[in-house]
Amino acid sequence: MNDPRMADGRPWTQLYAPGDPTDLVVEHNDALSMFKAAVARAPERAAILYFDGKLTFAELDALSDALASALLEHGVQRGDRVALFLQNIPQFIIGELAAWKLGAIAMPINPMNRERELSILLEDAQPKVIIAQESYYHDVVGKTLATHPVPLRISTSELDFQNRNDPRVLGQSHRQRPEGTWDLLELVERHRGQRPPVVQYAPSDVAMLVYTSGTTGVPKGAMNTHGNVTFTAQVYRDWIGVREGAPILAIAPLFHITGLIGHIALSYLVGGPIILAYRFEPGVMLDAIAEYKPEFTVAAITALIAMMNHPSAKPESMQSFHAIYSGGAPIPPTVVEEFERKFDQYIRNAYGLTETTSPVSVTPRHLRSPVDPVFGALSVGTPTFNTHVRIVDTENGQVLPPGEAGEIVVRGPQVVAGYWNKPEETAKAIREGWFHTGDIGVLNAEGWLFLVDRKKDMINAAGYKVWPREVEDVLYTHPAVREAAVVGVPDPYRGETVKAVISLKPGASVTPEEIIEFCKERMAAYKYPRIVEILPELPKTPTGKILRRELRGGPNKG
Repeated sequence: MNDPRMADGRPWTQLYAPGDPTDLVVEHNDALSMFKAAVARAPERAAILYFDGKLTFAELDALSDALASALLEHGVQRGDRVALFLQNIPQFIIGELAAWKLGAIAMPINPMNRERELSILLEDAQPKVIIAQESYYHDVVGKTLATHPVPLRISTSELDFQNRNDPRVLGQSHRQRPEGTWDLLELVERHRGQRPPVVQYAPSDVAMLVYTSGTTGVPKGAMNTHGNVTFTAQVYRDWIGVREGAPILAIAPLFHITGLIGHIALSYLVGGPIILAYRFEPGVMLDAIAEYKPEFTVAAITALIAMMNHPSAKPESMQSFHAIYSGGAPIPPTVVEEFERKFDQYIRNAYGLTETTSPVSVTPRHLRSPVDPVFGALSVGTPTFNTHVRIVDTENGQVLPPGEAGEIVVRGPQVVAGYWNKPEETAKAIREGWFHTGDIGVLNAEGWLFLVDRKKDMINAAGYKVWPREVEDVLYTHPAVREAAVVGVPDPYRGETVKAVISLKPGASVTPEEIIEFCKERMAAYKYPRIVEILPELPKTPTGKILRRELRGGPNKG
């Protein structure tokens, strides 16, 4: 087929939804302008829904103006970093906007970080201010600041901006203003009605310093620019077809790139409310869906599995959604099928990284992802607007032909400027504009991208390459398996051997020996797991990714 839209060696453009361009013209120069346009269009429309609390776009604008004025009075200037040590609460969004209104850089931090982890980030970024929840201040933040001081310390409570105090997620919360901090709401009240001077941005200015998870070493601060943010927000809107004013359910943590773009930035672009529920708890999320009828979400597949298996989930629970996407971790095809059978909602896939400001590839809204016949992996979509993707040999960097597995490299408007204070790491990762992801994938002749695994997770069993994803996809076909992860563990004879760790569906029962036999019947002898461990829950990051590195030790059964 000779499709006139095919250009620049991008065969995947023929798979785009009818009427979609191959390249976007970005509407907004910077993320703050994107937000201000929403305020101008719909000032009285809800911007944040937080349990029984509501903030309109006009109120959010006024609150962030007041906080920005307070930060300015305390010496925060253009280019300074504003650290946000917060869960999914309104103060995260208020703090991000306040930073941008001063020309400062928002610095979201995983609030589950402990003292050692937080100290690494504070040492690297040297923020001028930290906004932290009271709940985490005494155990983590206060201790860290004793050795890594931050000039301005602001505390806040997750109990603010709502009155419901849902015991499932807020049952342990109580107000405990830490000594030596300013209270965020008190600062806002002191400066209510004030506005900071107007700032101007170039698309190349850094909007956010988002730290990688550190799974491959010391965390690195990705410098996500305003141009990165406005482009990727528009990718979400235009590719998926999110309508003006659509409510967006924030399942992903706001500190993560998925939450920052697929929840917050998209909310600014479409002028729709973002539904917050403090942190992920499946029953709370299902209640929020019933109350506020969200039309879009993007979430880790583990979160969607947890909601699907929750006792309060009903066939009609997901009926308000126009689109549900998953990113951040591979999706077993069997899970997508089970979810659709239960809710009549098809989960479409997406792939991206912190360094690509979220989306690289996304399943087109009118198509279903195919399954790779070799690896059994569900496609993570096609490269999106303006985006070039190659698969290169992991040894010599040569571009590989369609169908061969190698490292995924990406070029496009979503690729970050580099890593904060790390020119050597930047030069290693971004070469001639191409970002080297460290992920192994396959790009077929049509342009569908398949994520095989992380390069570092490949198992070498007696000289044979085993990709954990392939084994995990087989495990997910067992009717008792709820979650699965596969790792390589040392073996005196084979060098490494395959270990599977699983959790079971409610009421299910199976032995390690039965799982081993199940896999043995379905894959080559060198691939099936020799060790199976059954746990109540698999360890995960706050974004829902299963932590394979924590599963390499521990008791071995089978």
